[in-house]
Amino acid sequence: MKNVLFVLTDDQRYDCVHASGNPDIITPNLDRLAANGTLFTHAHIACGTAVAVCMPSRAMINSGRTLFHIQGEGQNIPTDHIMMGECFKGAGYEAFGTGKWHNGPPAFTRSFHEGDNAFFGGSWDHWNVPVCYYDPAGAYDNVINFVMNFYGQDKVTKIHCDKFNPGVHSTELLTDTAIKWLDKRGNSENPFFLYLAYLAPHDPRTMPERFMKMYDPQKITLPKNIMGGHPFTFGIEKARDELLMPWPREEDEIRRQLAAYYAMVTHLDYELGRLLETLEKSGQLDDTIIVFTGDNGLAVGSHGLLGKQNVYDHSVRVPLIMSGPGIPKGQTRNAYVYLHDIYPTLMDLCDIGIPSSVEGKSFAGMFTDSAVQTRDSLYFAYNDLVRGVKDPRYKLIEYRNHARKTQLFDLINNPEETINLANDPKYAETVNRMRNLLLKYRDEWEDTGHKYSKAFWDAY
Repeated sequence: MKNVLFVLTDDQRYDCVHASGNPDIITPNLDRLAANGTLFTHAHIACGTAVAVCMPSRAMINSGRTLFHIQGEGQNIPTDHIMMGECFKGAGYEAFGTGKWHNGPPAFTRSFHEGDNAFFGGSWDHWNVPVCYYDPAGAYDNVINFVMNFYGQDKVTKIHCDKFNPGVHSTELLTDTAIKWLDKRGNSENPFFLYLAYLAPHDPRTMPERFMKMYDPQKITLPKNIMGGHPFTFGIEKARDELLMPWPREEDEIRRQLAAYYAMVTHLDYELGRLLETLEKSGQLDDTIIVFTGDNGLAVGSHGLLGKQNVYDHSVRVPLIMSGPGIPKGQTRNAYVYLHDIYPTLMDLCDIGIPSSVEGKSFAGMFTDSAVQTRDSLYFAYNDLVRGVKDPRYKLIEYRNHARKTQLFDLINNPEETINLANDPKYAETVNRMRNLLLKYRDEWEDTGHKYSKAFWDAY
């Protein structure tokens, strides 16, 4: 039986891997993983129904369900949605979880036999993360008082937490936790499922100084879609991410932000190398399927935005590398996949039955036949503000804030999504076809019953 290592990062966009074609970023261990496996260039999320897009994204990853068939915005995963970890447990795997878990403490316990340093939140100071031991009862009811902004106010926040590891960076803490568990179990006869969910490269962008010194902001190549501000407002301007830099966005500040962002990824890459070395030394690397991906992308200045509360490719495309038994080495797949497709794919690769609650589509066939495609189009939604759809050539985005806005991009000739063709009469038929595809997805995904569905479609 094959082991499975599932590594999930936070806010890492698709081009933040050197092997993906970004010459500025330093990721030798991810490049090695890609050389020993398959790199997916068009892995996507469906965006989300919360400002913290990572919450519904992680619920979809772990349940295999589509955006409007998770519970709420993903705060919890109900028991009738059989999770990926539950499947591995049921198949005789030793399941261990560590890191960020944004989908309710009971679901964490259901997913794993063991765990440690679980963080039940969105983001935190990387050097002082409040974490929990594994609770077999799923309660995680230890609470501490914490003052989030002791310089500015005396408000006390209740934090579910068992311990802090002061001065230990979250990326190092979680890597150490995973390595410690692997060392503890040794070469057990049972296969393992190890779920490692980093908090990086989510801001605050702090990391050991030596990684920051690897980047000169003035030498950072700016993406072609960098803007001082978005061409129009669409209701996200006061989202936390968008307040991290003043308007207009200055290029020197964007370079500084990108340098720190890349340094976070390089630090993470270094720690991932330690984990891969542990597997190699124990003789388990060749028997382990490794999944490396991120929960959502990030703008960092592209389109004048900073966050992920939009459906441009920089925010809905994510890195995805898979390696190990049954996965070809040194190959690339350009076909469309969603992250909630990984769950059924792993079940197929490990010969485990896929629960009926799972809605993702297995793309395991792509590993034996590069021509296989499981999806020829994709659907995106952000709260009650944006809906989008893309096929291999075009992307249509519809906005419903104050006034109707429509964008149509030719993804082949303008992958940066900067030339809006929606008002060009030559593309009227394309706009109409893509709108019909949008409505088809609305009905298939039942984007009608959520509170954000009604608000969007009532204004359509």
